[in-house]
Amino acid sequence: MAHVVLVPGLWLDASSWDAVIPDVEASGHTAIPLTLPGLEARDADRSGVSLQDQVDAVVAAVDAVPVDERVVVVGHSLGAGLVHLAVDARPERIARAVYIGGFPSESGGPLAEGFPTDGVDLPLMELSAFDDRDVADVDDDARAAFVARAIASPASLTSDVAVLRDDRRFEVPVTIICPEFSPEELQGWVSAGDLPEVAAIADVTYVDIDSGHWPQLTRPRELAALISDAASAD
Repeated sequence: MAHVVLVPGLWLDASSWDAVIPDVEASGHTAIPLTLPGLEARDADRSGVSLQDQVDAVVAAVDAVPVDERVVVVGHSLGAGLVHLAVDARPERIARAVYIGGFPSESGGPLAEGFPTDGVDLPLMELSAFDDRDVADVDDDARAAFVARAIASPASLTSDVAVLRDDRRFEVPVTIICPEFSPEELQGWVSAGDLPEVAAIADVTYVDIDSGHWPQLTRPRELAALISDAASAD
């Protein structure tokens, strides 16, 4: 069994995992959902929050697990980039990384490049700006609930540069859960050279889920089962 650290993507806090956690814990794992720095409240001061602060929060959650116990770290969307940086920082401690609708980024650029910002905030965009596949299973009620719970992320994520240092990150097994795209599409992107960090990982498992971009909100039980299976994998 594993301690499963759950890292949300942009605009979401630990509560975004609420519907996933019961089934993960019913499978015997311990769920550790994170609220990242700057996401503590809508009016939180994000002026001093850096990319490194968010990575450090993930690493701190890993370090808090007893050294003789298994740690699996799960990242949704941009959270996948944060998790990959945590894997780089603690390759010897993380048994598996799970990426949901997101991918490891290369060293040398920001994780959220190109997102619109408002001062120190990176606010939720209008949902109409997302691809139809992203929001295919987000009905009117779910859209309203998402907008109501959304918190601006730190704008520093659009400018702070990610730096990867330890090639042992490629030895940590990875499961990539594919929501709005298929495993076959993703493998095609990897083969085409679009995701060199993924291509370099020694052990990658591709898993499908029939959902849009936010399965933790729209398909929580299915997602929990996939996370639990990944956390139990050798």
